[in-house]
Parts: sequence; C-alpha cells; structure tokens
Amino acid sequence: MEERKKRRKFNIRLPGRTRGRYVFTDKKHPEKGIMSTALGVISVVTIICAVVMAYKNGGEAEARYGVAVMFCLLYSIGGLVLGILSRMERDIFKLFPTVGIILNALSLIWVGLLLYFSLL
Repeated sequence: MEERKKRRKFNIRLPGRTRGRYVFTDKKHPEKGIMSTALGVISVVTIICAVVMAYKNGGEAEARYGVAVMFCLLYSIGGLVLGILSRMERDIFKLFPTVGIILNALSLIWVGLLLYFSLL
C-alpha cells in the first residue's frame, strides 16, 4: 500500500503488459552501419590475436603480425568512414553505426598506441 502512495505522489507508472500493441516504423538498420560494425569487430579481434601471439612468442612480433595490424588500420579507417556516413542518414536505427564508430575508433587508437610504444 505504501508503494502505491509513493507512485501516486511522484506520478510514476510502471509499464504494464500490453497485448496486441504494435509499433510500426519506417526506420531500418543501415547496411553501411552493419558493415562498419563488422569491420570494427574484425579489426579489434585481429589486433587482440596479434598482440597475444606476440606475447606468447616472448615479445618478438613476427612480420605477419605487423602486416595483420596494418590491414586492421585500413579496415578501421574504412569502417569509421562508413559508420560516420551511415550515422548521418535519416530515419535509421542508430545502434550499428554507433557501435561501428566506437569499435573502429578504439581500433585506431590501439594501433596508434602500438606504433608509438614500438618506437620507444
């Protein structure tokens, strides 16, 4: 009973179970945003694998790990551009473009830090 009084006081309504109510929308998930997210996931996973394999090798990174990270740099730049372009579209769900931008930016920062610390 006490909880009901508090809800009335603050005018809080808990979402009830609604049956038969549909929300129709023209929004869609943009293909560029999905591609941006996919490129971001590929890039982050590849960088993690390259770092782990270099660590297991005693800190000695082979040339193929460096080449893989450089391809990740290219993927991240492309994914970031696709994410930004898809975020500017109208009437879309913004989940995939936002996740793609975050993953690709994280990947670019990580590659930059790897290059910076390798020069020290």
